[in-house]
Amino acid sequence: MARGNAPRDSYHLVGISFFILGLGTLLPWNFFITAIPYFQGRLAGTNSSAETLGTNHTSPTDTFNFNNWVTLLSQLPLLLFTLLNSFLYQCIPESVRILGSLLAILLLFALTAALVKVDLSPGLFFSVTMASVWFINSFCAVLQGSLFGQLGTMPSTYSTLFLSGQGLAGIFAALAMLMSLASGLDAQTSALGYFITPCVGILLSIVCYLSLPHLKFARYYLTEKLSQAPTQELETKAELLQADEKNGVPISPQQASPTLDLDPEKEPEPEEPRKPGKPSVFVVFRKIWLTALCLVLVFTVTLSVFPAITAMVTTSSNSPGKWGLFFNPICCFLLFNVMDWLGRSLTSYFLWPDEDSQQLLPLLVCLRFLFVPLFMLCHVPQHARLPIIFRQDAYFITFMLLFAVSNGYLVSLTMCLAPRQVLPHEREVAGALMTFFLALGLSCGASLSFLFKALL
Repeated sequence: MARGNAPRDSYHLVGISFFILGLGTLLPWNFFITAIPYFQGRLAGTNSSAETLGTNHTSPTDTFNFNNWVTLLSQLPLLLFTLLNSFLYQCIPESVRILGSLLAILLLFALTAALVKVDLSPGLFFSVTMASVWFINSFCAVLQGSLFGQLGTMPSTYSTLFLSGQGLAGIFAALAMLMSLASGLDAQTSALGYFITPCVGILLSIVCYLSLPHLKFARYYLTEKLSQAPTQELETKAELLQADEKNGVPISPQQASPTLDLDPEKEPEPEEPRKPGKPSVFVVFRKIWLTALCLVLVFTVTLSVFPAITAMVTTSSNSPGKWGLFFNPICCFLLFNVMDWLGRSLTSYFLWPDEDSQQLLPLLVCLRFLFVPLFMLCHVPQHARLPIIFRQDAYFITFMLLFAVSNGYLVSLTMCLAPRQVLPHEREVAGALMTFFLALGLSCGASLSFLFKALL
């Protein structure tokens, strides 16, 4: 498709806007799980102690199972709205979905921040928080799907920027928690400042989205191109066929053989670019099923222990002092997010195993199941059933480093390999299927976390 008349992205404002929008889509999830000590302090009945924000209150006998429920209720909406995408996106205009979701997330996070100053019984606080988690992540699922739809009309660089913003959301949340803990303020004020931070981030995302129609580059791709859709569609179909022929991909008999017309007097009609046959979901699935299964297993392992089990691990130091306060935010959340981001970045330099050695991929994915017992045998206070074998902090830090890097790399690898295993006109279907299996893996892992916590 000719793009010679496309305007320039002045000062990279569109790229910065999509980076911030990517950050905004995953801020809610990361700010909730990073603040697990605060929520567990409230559920334990403490709201004024200086320990509320930083101390790990989790134990295997926790009646609320907060870690598990916040993980499950964050991932189920993603699976649900992945299934409802087609219906929802046809009924509600794109701008309403995006702006409405951002405003709803902002209001719900403002409610979470306000609850810091409100004394509630543990049961009522748990119910209100879980409802907030469900609705915030439902709106995040709609927001993320809608923004990916917009990015599909833009150069691939902007998808990369959007994903980079998502990858840095967890690091941003962990740093916000560390600054709250290091501020020296009382627990309520620190928690209030912590939850106001994502509100500012969402407000900035709203400003970025509203600015897009006023930027010529964004308007060209998101607005003006809509009026050119029929012409572009024909150009795209022709390019796909030419690419197939150049790459040695056989064209279907219906495309390769023109219809036989026996009327000698009929003038031949001008040929139009032919469209590849509509991709079959079943055919595409047969090509990528192993890669999709690997994606499910990667996220199943990750969400089954992070953060439900990993957030329960504490330092084994006899006199922890400040280290006891910072151990969980640094060694669990900050380390995971930094190394996960690093793992995702590695696929920019190499892809291994590739299509030629694909049988190694399931082996690497299955090896990650070893992390489940490794984390369960770390220093989790008040083990009811399992012994503490890996008592030193160094064990937990090493396990977390390998766990996070392997998660980021294998997720990125599977998402890169899937489009390579199908024909060009099947890639959209392959992407939709991988998105569904990603959500399925997250939900399976969150569900399994209840079992693993019970085994402690």
